[in-house]
Amino acid sequence: MPYPPLMVRPMREELTRFGVQELMNAEEVDAFMEASKDKTALIVVNSVCGCAAGSARPGVAMALQGETKPEFAGAVFAGQDLEATAKARSYFADIPPSSPCVALFANGELVHFVPRHHIEGRDAETVAQDLAAAFTEHCS
Repeated sequence: MPYPPLMVRPMREELTRFGVQELMNAEEVDAFMEASKDKTALIVVNSVCGCAAGSARPGVAMALQGETKPEFAGAVFAGQDLEATAKARSYFADIPPSSPCVALFANGELVHFVPRHHIEGRDAETVAQDLAAAFTEHCS
């Protein structure tokens, strides 16, 4: 059973206050990907799990505060926005689903992916450093 929206709101706001756009349905995901097709874009598959709270969301937030970052940033919420999450995952369909996870696109192509097993057990600073290195490589 999905968590009530009021419980999830603070988990969403951890990213939106850093400029991450909430993508709540398939149409919003497609529009996001279309708008960013010639740019760099980050999609976060957010979740309520402990590694999302302790590492993924804070790591993404830290990385997005850097000088080099994607031109677009969006997030879907696994377990809440089911249609949006499925649509987002369709853009990296060759990778087994995991949440949380982070996908970086350049010119519409997936160029970097951080699955749950590279988040779980790592601290937020390490996740941020990994993302910042990918931003430097692909978003310059």
